[in-house]
Amino acid sequence: MTLPFIAAALSLAEFAPSIIRLISGDKKADSAQEILNRAKKITQTDDLSSISQIFRENPQMLMDFQHSILEIEKECELAYLEDRKDARERDAHFIKLGHRNYRGDIMVVSAALGLISCLFTLTYFAHNLPGETVGILSTIAGIFGSCLKDAYAFEFGSSRGSKEKDSTVAVLLGKDRY
Repeated sequence: MTLPFIAAALSLAEFAPSIIRLISGDKKADSAQEILNRAKKITQTDDLSSISQIFRENPQMLMDFQHSILEIEKECELAYLEDRKDARERDAHFIKLGHRNYRGDIMVVSAALGLISCLFTLTYFAHNLPGETVGILSTIAGIFGSCLKDAYAFEFGSSRGSKEKDSTVAVLLGKDRY
């Protein structure tokens, strides 16, 4: 059962608030276990209450732990950037070979049709629909719009701020470019 690992790791968030973001990702249990392993290694103890007390009393161990959490964040960022880069390279390779990415095309067309359907319904039938239905249709339209935004961000690159962050991470990690 992974819940105790997550709760234990969250109890250390007072020392490194970014733990909350790390544990809210796809691999909650793995991240929580890694955080706990690093805390135990730094403090040389398995008792969670002792770990917290050691961090309160020993600033050097606390700094080592915070540095360790930054390393975990760096590893997560690297994995994300590599995954995104690989997906774009796969699509570019498909195009070079003269193939189409039908899966991606179907996803974009479906999202566009869904958005258009919701907007059409809201435009021409909203006055006959109950308020709850209008709210639900508006929410669904927002979801379809978000899907299209993500598709554009994938196809044409991310926002300027995100690109700057990617460049900064790449420089810090000694990579040429993502």
